[in-house]
Amino acid sequence: MKPHWTLEDIPWDQFDRSKVNDDLVRVVRAASMVESNAADYATYLCNVFKGDAEFAAAAVQWAREEVQHGVALGRWAKLVDPDFDYDARFAAFRAGYHIPLDADTSVRGSRPGELIARCIVEVGTSSYYTAIADATDEPVLREICRRIATDEWRHYGLFYRHLHRYLEQEKLSRSKRAWIAFSRMLETEDDELRFAYHIANAPAIPATSFDRRKAGTEYAQRTYRLYNPNHIERAMGMVFKAVGFAPHGWLSRLLTALVRYAMALRTFRWPNLPASGKA
Repeated sequence: MKPHWTLEDIPWDQFDRSKVNDDLVRVVRAASMVESNAADYATYLCNVFKGDAEFAAAAVQWAREEVQHGVALGRWAKLVDPDFDYDARFAAFRAGYHIPLDADTSVRGSRPGELIARCIVEVGTSSYYTAIADATDEPVLREICRRIATDEWRHYGLFYRHLHRYLEQEKLSRSKRAWIAFSRMLETEDDELRFAYHIANAPAIPATSFDRRKAGTEYAQRTYRLYNPNHIERAMGMVFKAVGFAPHGWLSRLLTALVRYAMALRTFRWPNLPASGKA
């Protein structure tokens, strides 16, 4: 299938170093590691959905697009710092972080459970890249993130369609679906992101020993302030849709308010950072 965009579509010649925010560079570097690792997730998904040729083909195409996201972000990071060795750091990331490629059943307990988790991931990434695009004035990064965010919303639709196909075969209560979504949301700052942040921003490769807590705190410091209420409200609506609840009902509004409060509380703890990633 032809990609929706390629690296040649990005206006690299418009890069403006004067509009780069250094805190934002650090989270973009980390994102490039995670996105580029999508091929392993495609292998895992094809194992979990063995026998479903339709979904397997979609998962492979999804992974190609995700890898392109990582390459684009890595190329932008190298524009910022020509000494940033994307290939070496990604190799170090892969050497230190692995997912269970030999698994033949979902870690979420079922195929529809896996698809709910995939929807939650796509909600998170689409909101994340939208927030970065809205926070920066650097034209190349803004264009890259807008394109990635659009891809991620489309990927949400892909997994959502297959979720409903599987729910017709394997019933999953809304309470069970809600628990899977909630547990996946709690993994937002999991070791994959922490280790990616550590490797991507280490002074040199090989990197020093991995301080899980330090990497997680530094990553969260630089991401939570990017979000505004619209980003959070839209994301929570999509989460509720995947679970099977009304996207804009009273419960959605209540939990959206709680999430906004929790994120504001966490950013309040870090007053030394700028209020946003705006460059």
